[in-house]
Amino acid sequence: MTNSPSLNEHPAPRTAPGAEPNTAEGKRTLHQSILGSALGNAVEWFDYGVYGYLTIYMATNFFGSEDGDGGLGVTLTLATLALSFLVRPLGGIILGPLGDKVGRQKVMVLTVTMMTLATGAIGLLPTLETVGILAPVLLLLCRLVQGFSAGGEYGGAAVYMAESAPDRRRGFLGSFLEFGTTVGFILAAIVCTTLITIVGDQGMQDGWWRLPFLLTIPLGLTALWIRTRLVEAPVFSEASEHAETTRSPLRHVFRNNWRQILVLAGFVVLLNVAFYLILGYMPTYLSGQLGHSTAQGNWMLVAIMALMLVAIPPMGALSDRVGRKPLLLTAAVGYTLLSVPAVMLLGLPNLILQFIGLAVLGLLLVILVSSVSSTLPALFPTAVRYTGFAIAYNFSTAFFAGPSQTLANQLIETTGNQLVPGWYMAIAGVIGFVSILFMRETSQASLRGEELPGVPASLGLADTKYVELNREAADAGRARYDAAAKTG
Repeated sequence: MTNSPSLNEHPAPRTAPGAEPNTAEGKRTLHQSILGSALGNAVEWFDYGVYGYLTIYMATNFFGSEDGDGGLGVTLTLATLALSFLVRPLGGIILGPLGDKVGRQKVMVLTVTMMTLATGAIGLLPTLETVGILAPVLLLLCRLVQGFSAGGEYGGAAVYMAESAPDRRRGFLGSFLEFGTTVGFILAAIVCTTLITIVGDQGMQDGWWRLPFLLTIPLGLTALWIRTRLVEAPVFSEASEHAETTRSPLRHVFRNNWRQILVLAGFVVLLNVAFYLILGYMPTYLSGQLGHSTAQGNWMLVAIMALMLVAIPPMGALSDRVGRKPLLLTAAVGYTLLSVPAVMLLGLPNLILQFIGLAVLGLLLVILVSSVSSTLPALFPTAVRYTGFAIAYNFSTAFFAGPSQTLANQLIETTGNQLVPGWYMAIAGVIGFVSILFMRETSQASLRGEELPGVPASLGLADTKYVELNREAADAGRARYDAAAKTG
């Protein structure tokens, strides 16, 4: 391990990283760290939600779709989104190692800047009618920039938040990253559905589709302002001070942590297939494939997301007490067994049953996302945490979860089977279950140092005893840090 001079800008904290802050300044810094991470993530997913809700209008304006009924125009629009996922691994390969060398906070500033500019630009693009084939080309370029920035955004925000949070509350505080994600989706749903209700489908086609994309600019500038004022994560600051970083995190992570890369990638298949199909594709599926009212389907999804919003922080706190693995395994089994029945309910001509189907899928998603921000960063040691997370997360997303909407839509068109989304999530549930078995239990474990967090014996099925063992080891490590600080 080597130390880079640029990392000395962030001296080691005076109290052990992972300890509960005991001063007003420490508490304020922690709150700013949580807010800065969550708000930037909300901006990313506001854009993603807007694109999902406006898919039919984007298909008309950029791909010449005449009926907007879930056919080729919609598939091409979703394919443009899927192509943007292919550059996410490139973003992960470049931005992940950069974050492990120069710091998490600097890269987070870069990603939110790129994301804001690219999303705002979509709202200004000319349409197919105006400039012909150049219109979808420009749309694709904007989405490629968004994909590149997303390759570093989520991993950076999750790692920064995990390394800033106290060990005993990492699940609760980390859940606010997904709280921000859900807020972004809810804002997208409210803005888009309200616009559709006010101006109608024709008004949206005529140009009102631009407004939600333009709203990203003030949201992104607010997130940028907050992130420029954040301090570096305490765990990373300690590692850089003690020469526990590496000049070649990319080579280091593939040589020493390839197993963790495979485990995280497998879990992300479940996480993002469920996430994208439920929160991204569902508006198009309900209206384009099932023929439900666009506004009715959107408002129903808003209600589900509002319930998710309330449930995410308590579920994150629960993961601190009982462990991450019991919750994650429950969600994986749930998706395996309940996805197809839940999707069947969505196709019934009964609003209550449709709501129940969405609620089942939403509850399982809450269980997943509430602890993911505290679970995935803990799979890697500090020196390669950003790199390992970004590479595994983005490669898995790009090649398995990212195309899920396009594939699901086209499979329905080809086979006529409207249960395709349910089967897709069920298969992902099996992959996720196997991956979770190979994770260590890391609830309340310290993220400090060069060793993998968590008790090695915690591989396999869940057991709450490992939470107590992690807590005891973390407490002992902080005590040694404090003793050395007093004598040093």
